[in-house]
Amino acid sequence: MSSSEDRSEIAFFDVETTVPTRSGQGFAILEFGAILVCCRKLIELQSYSTLVRPSDLSLISSLSVRCNGISRNAVISAPTFNDIAERVYDILHGRIWAGHNILRFDCARIREAFADIGRPAPEPKGTIDSLALLTERFGRRAGDMKMATLATYFGLGKQTHRSLDDVRMNLEVLKYCATVLFLESSLPDIFTTNSWVPPNALTRSRSNGKSSPVGASNSNIPAYDNGPVSSSTSRIMVENHSISCPFAQSRGVEVSNPVQSNSSRPDPFNMAPLSAEIAIESHQSDVNMEEKSIPESPDVSSTPATNLPNGSSVPFLVLDEVSISFIRASHVPFYRGSLRMKLLHKDITLQLQCSRLKVRFGISAKFVDPAGRPRLNFVVDAPPNLYKLLDSCDDIARKSSLNSGSSSEWRPVVTRKNGFFSFPTVRLHIPAAVCGNIAIYATEIYQKENSGSEKRLVFSTFDASELSTLFTPGTFVDAFFSLDPYDYQQLAGIKLVAKKLIIHSD
Repeated sequence: MSSSEDRSEIAFFDVETTVPTRSGQGFAILEFGAILVCCRKLIELQSYSTLVRPSDLSLISSLSVRCNGISRNAVISAPTFNDIAERVYDILHGRIWAGHNILRFDCARIREAFADIGRPAPEPKGTIDSLALLTERFGRRAGDMKMATLATYFGLGKQTHRSLDDVRMNLEVLKYCATVLFLESSLPDIFTTNSWVPPNALTRSRSNGKSSPVGASNSNIPAYDNGPVSSSTSRIMVENHSISCPFAQSRGVEVSNPVQSNSSRPDPFNMAPLSAEIAIESHQSDVNMEEKSIPESPDVSSTPATNLPNGSSVPFLVLDEVSISFIRASHVPFYRGSLRMKLLHKDITLQLQCSRLKVRFGISAKFVDPAGRPRLNFVVDAPPNLYKLLDSCDDIARKSSLNSGSSSEWRPVVTRKNGFFSFPTVRLHIPAAVCGNIAIYATEIYQKENSGSEKRLVFSTFDASELSTLFTPGTFVDAFFSLDPYDYQQLAGIKLVAKKLIIHSD
């Protein structure tokens, strides 16, 4: 190992863990793997991997085994984390940490494991999360940007979900992406003209940080916002440390500062943007949103599905029309050979209509899409017949996701908090559509008067403040919405997308 004064290597690492099967259950590390990579040549210098025996073997469920193949028998004779803690600390402490989705997952698991044994956790000199970095630089040309998808895109084989294999694959994927970006930046006009870059590939503009189609003359985002639930922000960060790296120093790069170059052609090998904040969608619930107790339990009435929004031919079913035994998950072709899950009821896309849902939290526009538009959503109380149905859909979709080989962390569609007045809640999303340079709401919004008549609302601008006066806490809405499963950036779940909303005046 290097001395504490000379820790210029990049530590690519990965942990395999158990999969929680009940609320409140944590993760247990089952395997740790790492390689030390030379900053100058990007070659592997050292490697280390070991299985880890958790303190409670019962945490290794069948779901865990399906994700990474690590069974109880495999770890019965393995060392505990306490046994390997010193070695892990020596590998990681004071070095640049790198990996795929490590900011959200692996870093947290390492810190939890050290806290469990009462030892101080290692601290990085800097952090490189290739999931956020490649989403920012490489765009969505490779689909959902998971390691398995990226490996398939470059023909690197199948991801094994074993720590050492995955970190080596991570490094190779980064090399391939960097090479493609280098070639594109060298002759951008030729590559774009000859369709080397897919026309709908997304890149980022260095000047404004927003996504734009490759080769486009403006910075507008493609027509529809199909991103997953957006509730918090992941970042590529240097965690208030400057990275002293020979690779960077030899090129005069300050890794700890954002890029301030006026060059029209970004350098794909410039690591300086790693310290800039990159807005990446996450699917976590907004923990900063303060709940206010509303003691009344909302009621949902079952009325026939009429006046389907947007001329849809797919029915919106009231809850009493849905039979759980007829619900199934199906994977259908989506993008460049990838598959997307759909929830079906009697072989028809499952869409729901619910009346008089009470708004718990009004319009939230805390997070924005890559084009800078607010991602609009609001939270409603979920009555028993709705949350029971959504729980069943969650279970069906989650099992289908695991059976398809996904290792993404599943986020329940129903949010529950402890407390007498804290009813289960769900989040309804109002998507955006873009026509030219104009963004509009893709949801039809109506106002229902006391007389019972409905008037469609027309909005002059795409403005969250204009909506916030309509969706106030305590307001009742009738909602027509789809259940859209997502699996993006190592997070999966079901997103409720409002197709039509009717706001009650009473």
